[in-house]
Amino acid sequence: MTYDVIVVGAGLAGLVATAEMADKGKKVLLLDQEPKNSLGGQAWWSFGGLFLVDSPEQRRMGIKDSQELAWQDWMGSAGFDRLDDEDQWARKWAEAYVDFAANEKREWLQSMGIKFFPVIGWAERGGYLAEGHGNSVPRFHIVWGTGPAIVEAFEKRVRKHMENQLVTYFPRHRVDELLSYESTVIGVKGSILESSTAKRGEKSSRTVIDVFEYHADSIVVSSGGVGANLDLIRRNWPEQLGQPPENMILGVPDHVDGRMLDISERVGGRIVNRDRMWHYTEGIKNWDPVWTNHGIRILPGPSSMWLDAEGNRFPAPNFPGFDTLGTLETIMKTGYDYSWFILTERIIEKEFALSGSEQNPDLTGKSFRKLLERLKKGAPGPVKHFMDKGEDFAVADNLSDLVKQMNQLVDDDLIDEDHIRQQIEARDREIENKFTKDLQITAIRGSRFHLGDRLIRTAKPHKILDPKNGPLIAVRLNIISRKTLGGLQTDLSGRVLNSEGQPIKGLYAAGEAAGFGGGGVHGYRALEGTFLGGCLFTGKVVGETLGNYS
Repeated sequence: MTYDVIVVGAGLAGLVATAEMADKGKKVLLLDQEPKNSLGGQAWWSFGGLFLVDSPEQRRMGIKDSQELAWQDWMGSAGFDRLDDEDQWARKWAEAYVDFAANEKREWLQSMGIKFFPVIGWAERGGYLAEGHGNSVPRFHIVWGTGPAIVEAFEKRVRKHMENQLVTYFPRHRVDELLSYESTVIGVKGSILESSTAKRGEKSSRTVIDVFEYHADSIVVSSGGVGANLDLIRRNWPEQLGQPPENMILGVPDHVDGRMLDISERVGGRIVNRDRMWHYTEGIKNWDPVWTNHGIRILPGPSSMWLDAEGNRFPAPNFPGFDTLGTLETIMKTGYDYSWFILTERIIEKEFALSGSEQNPDLTGKSFRKLLERLKKGAPGPVKHFMDKGEDFAVADNLSDLVKQMNQLVDDDLIDEDHIRQQIEARDREIENKFTKDLQITAIRGSRFHLGDRLIRTAKPHKILDPKNGPLIAVRLNIISRKTLGGLQTDLSGRVLNSEGQPIKGLYAAGEAAGFGGGGVHGYRALEGTFLGGCLFTGKVVGETLGNYS
């Protein structure tokens, strides 16, 4: 069979590009190394947060946003400093993406039946000056149905085209080589892997049973990043963060291995911003793992006290949910690769959410009844499971017992009870007045001006050591891998560029493989809700480009 385009990688970006091209009558071959039940890739596991600007949901909550403010925040966070080279196209993609998020994005998604939870989240709050890192206002729009609902919308479109034979989908087809002739990429060559009964996200067999070779006018690489490849992460670890962590847990399935980046580089594709990556600092080991070394990220509200491995409180603005990269840098400078939250039951029942579709059955299942259970006293169900069964939690009625458990968890007497008590008591004294010099308490009070935070994300300020606020809780926080911010450098059509800045004929890239656009649309820091969004946008751009190509 003759194909117009071959798409390598059936994650969200690949599905979007395939749907857009098939809508224009193009014949598309969609290849993926995983079993067919993994269609949608990492996006299926996501919390489903999307970055939108000046949306009706924001306006209903009294949030005043604008494209100008969003662009100010993006530039303050990205910190583009390679504009003559590696950031040249990334900045252009960033400007185009913010425009997309402020205009077409929401209506386009709604046309496919995607709806949004009415309460807007406030992620990556920054804590610096107006032109520095962070979202000035809440912009994190949660899809009703989380990641699976996003995947479903595009999977429906792709399956429709499978039925009309415009799309051919071959799972268990691993691309090992891009074929080129006279500086033009003309096809793919690879291995057919044996059938696998692995469930979605589980590690699947790599046993080869046959080989394949296919040709097309254009090839789209949408194979994701390197989040499960710790060797590559450590090899490209940012110099400003010091030595890479000795221990990390994985926030993505095993198949996120970065293979196609190297394969694309062999035909001349240029990878830029290799040292930019996005790893979270609030990871906990999954008590019921799906993939290797499976970690879950806590999506924290702002109230937990954050301490290093020796029990020293981090300085401002290293507060929960404020600056992921800044806190990662601070943690790595301690010489340890973990840190601690100390909090109360009142805090955990209101402020702890867990990233991932499977950790939010109420939102994923679109159940208002289950959603109301979050308002009950005590930790939400999924969080309670981690408290009871996870290895990173300590719970006690008094500080002495809590410190003992913390030291037992790491098998070392690093935490001194008197030192911890002094810091918590000092913090608690600041609660007695409406005035305070403690910037975290100022931030907590400020966040409660946002109705969404006041309702479901930020506990009323209270004394941690007051017994009426419930048992004390400590959580050991691991570094958890997640996203590759650099990638294949692409122009605004999604064409992969070579080392001279010229497009490689026949080769395109979308999603994380392209650094979510241009080889690094986020620069150094992400504003959140922009990873799924980057897959949607780049997949759409590449799909429209090739769909209109005659």
